[in-house]
Amino acid sequence: MSVNITRRELVHAAALAGAGCLSPLHNLQGEEKSAPPLGKADRCIFLWLGGGMAHIDTFDPKRRGDPKERKPGSDYAPIDTAVAGVQVTEHLPRVARVMDRITAIRSIHHETVDEHATATHFVHTGRRLSETIRYPSLGSIVSHQRGPGDTGVPAYVLIGYPNAARDPGFLGQKHGYVYLTDTNAGPAGFTRHDDVTPARQARREKLLSRLRSRTAADAALDPQDAAIGESLRLAGPQFARIFDLKQERDDLRNDYGGEFGQRCLLSRRLIESGVRFVEVSHNLNFINGTGWDTHNEGQRNQHLLIRELDAALSTLILDLERRRLLDRTLIAVGTEFGRPPEFDARGGRGHQSKCYTLVLAGGGLRHCGAYGVTDELAKTIVEHPVSIPDFHATVLASMGISPSKSLFDELGRPIPVTDGGQPIRALFA
Repeated sequence: MSVNITRRELVHAAALAGAGCLSPLHNLQGEEKSAPPLGKADRCIFLWLGGGMAHIDTFDPKRRGDPKERKPGSDYAPIDTAVAGVQVTEHLPRVARVMDRITAIRSIHHETVDEHATATHFVHTGRRLSETIRYPSLGSIVSHQRGPGDTGVPAYVLIGYPNAARDPGFLGQKHGYVYLTDTNAGPAGFTRHDDVTPARQARREKLLSRLRSRTAADAALDPQDAAIGESLRLAGPQFARIFDLKQERDDLRNDYGGEFGQRCLLSRRLIESGVRFVEVSHNLNFINGTGWDTHNEGQRNQHLLIRELDAALSTLILDLERRRLLDRTLIAVGTEFGRPPEFDARGGRGHQSKCYTLVLAGGGLRHCGAYGVTDELAKTIVEHPVSIPDFHATVLASMGISPSKSLFDELGRPIPVTDGGQPIRALFA
């Protein structure tokens, strides 16, 4: 029986053999590696909790601690959920009721420096920063592989501030994001000034057409021309209508909650219109003063932030389910690292990346409430460790994208979409 082995696997195997380790080729001598499972989701909503969500205070509660006495542990009481044996914090009661549509992956880890920018880049790209390769973000990979679901929308939308961690890297600006920071105003740069009438716009486009005919042979202008064409296409009324949240029922808008909830409602409208990947950032206008980066006094009102997440996430799940979109839409909740069980001198928490929680919901996965086991203080992984590349592989596989697929950078070098990540097979039916 012949076995196909990539050059990357061959080099890696040789390195392991030289170190006295069992080579992965050993597994290929008798049988081929099994293909990764692939799901049927065709869109993704990525909720980004910038700052570092405390897993011990949300999706992996443990014994009670006390910030005043600096006793390590959870700051809140645990409550039961719709899944027997799985608990969450008392400030996630609505999420608890839909936990059977959710998997809290409690055994996430990475060894990147516990610094916000570096860890944020790593969680978005699944790669360490490189001086030679600009790695694409997860959203850009989905854009590249799936494209928009409709000609009137982009493939990738960011509701939040632009950041290098979200960039398309070597995939190019065609697979970058359209962004907005204000749900009422819509995407930046897509609204015409009041003095630009339809007739004036038509004259501008006629002039643009003449310029295009004169520069058609200049390949260096192609990316810029493509960007202009995309902006003109998206500046029309079809795309703009998606951002009118007043078209939604008042009671539904109220169920979603505050500003973060309204962004989540907009994300549903975007994926419903054909956008493949929407990232919703929760690091704008924090209601607790510090956001998820709960050092020092930031811990005191963390519960307000958790309650806002509770309303938005639970409503998003049920809203998609009512519209028969939940099985086709993967919801991922990401953060750059977790927080340790110990409290600092002023009652807050530091950073912890070697054991924390990320969350998946919907997407046609076989959810189990929680995956992975941690110790009595959620500080050490006990069972089923999941790396960030594994998390990326699970997201991509759920959307029918093989995590072993290679893309090609500007120099034609093959770059796998994940850095050796393996999907969590237990989540696939």
